Amino acid sequence: MNETGWSDADRQFMSRAIVLAERGLYTTDPNPRVGCVLVREGQVVGEGWHVRAGEAHAEVNALSMAGEAARGATAYVSLEPCDHHGRTPPCSLALLAAGVSRVVCAMQDPDPRVSGGGMARLRAQGVRVEVGLMQQAAEALNPGYLKRLRKGLPFVRVKLAMSLDGHTALASGEARWITADSARKDAQTFRARSSAILTGVGTILTDDPALNVRLPESDRQPLRVILDSRLRTPSDSRVINREGGVLILGTHEDSQRRRSLEAQDVEVLLVPEQERRPSLRAVLELLAARGMNELWVEAGPTLAGAFVAQDLFDELIVYVAPSLLGAGAKPLLELPGIASLDARRRLRFADWRAIGEDLRLTAVPAVEQG
Repeated sequence: MNETGWSDADRQFMSRAIVLAERGLYTTDPNPRVGCVLVREGQVVGEGWHVRAGEAHAEVNALSMAGEAARGATAYVSLEPCDHHGRTPPCSLALLAAGVSRVVCAMQDPDPRVSGGGMARLRAQGVRVEVGLMQQAAEALNPGYLKRLRKGLPFVRVKLAMSLDGHTALASGEARWITADSARKDAQTFRARSSAILTGVGTILTDDPALNVRLPESDRQPLRVILDSRLRTPSDSRVINREGGVLILGTHEDSQRRRSLEAQDVEVLLVPEQERRPSLRAVLELLAARGMNELWVEAGPTLAGAFVAQDLFDELIVYVAPSLLGAGAKPLLELPGIASLDARRRLRFADWRAIGEDLRLTAVPAVEQG
C-alpha cells in the first residue's frame, strides 16, 4: 500500500473502470456513466460498463463476463453499486449473489435511493467495502448527474464562438461560419453528451437551426428546449421537424399558437416570468426535475449573457477563430455595465487547446456559483 492506503494495482484497475465508464458518454443519459472491473488473484476476469438507461448496469455486465470466476473477486466500480429496484434489479444484490469478496468504489452515489445503501448492504453481508479511490476522476465523468442530485439543477455549459476581437457576427447578422469545420465538429461532441440543448426564439427566427447531433457514434438526440415567451416559434422550423423531442417554454398563453405547435408533437409549457422573459432558474429547476443532467446552451448574446449575469452557468466553452470582424460587429455577450474593475466578473481558465485552426477555451467561475 502507498501513503494513501491504495496499492498500485488498485489504481490500475480503478483507472480501467473509469475508462470503461467513458464509453457510455453519449448513451447513458439520464443515468450516470459507470464502469466496473472484476479482478481475481491479480487477473481481470470481467469488465463492463453501463451502455444506456433501462439496460444492464456496469456491474451486471462485468459479472456476466466473469461467470463463476467472480466468486472471491474484487469489484472496482466507478460509482457505488445501486441498491434499489428501478428498471433493473439492485447491483448490490447481484454482487452478493456472485460471491465477490471486496468492492472498491470511487465514490458514493448521491441518489437518495442509494446514497450509502449499496455499500451498507454489502458490508452487512461480510463484503469488504472501500470508497474514495480516484474520486475526482470519477466525479468528472458525471458532472450533471451529481449537480442535479446535489443542487436540483443541471450542469450548464454555454457555447460561444467568436473572432479574435471578441465578436460573434457582422452587424448585418452574418455569422456562418466564424470558426472552421473542426471546431463545429468538436461542438457536436458536447451536444451528443448533453441531456438537452437550449436556445432562444430569436435564434430560431434568425438562423432556423436544426440543433441536432450529427455524430455516427451517437444514436440519441437530446431534447431541444426553446425559450419563447409568446410562442412565436414557427411550426415548420427545422428544429421541430427532426428526430427527438422539442420543449417550448413560454410565459404567455396563446391557445391558437399552442395548438399549432402541439400538432407537430411539440410540448409547450408556461414558466414564471422574470424581466419579461422566462425565469432561467425556473427553467433549470424544471429541466432537472425531468432528469436533465447536462444542458448545452447555444444562444445569442442576450440569452447567453443572462446565464452569465445570473451566475447560472458552470462552464463557458468558447471557440476562438484567428480572424477580426472590426467595429460594429455583434458582441460575444450582453452583460450589465460595471463602474470599476473591482466589480468585474472573475473567471478562470480550466482548459485551453487547439481545435484545428481555432482555439477552444473552457472558462469557469473563479468562485463556485449557486
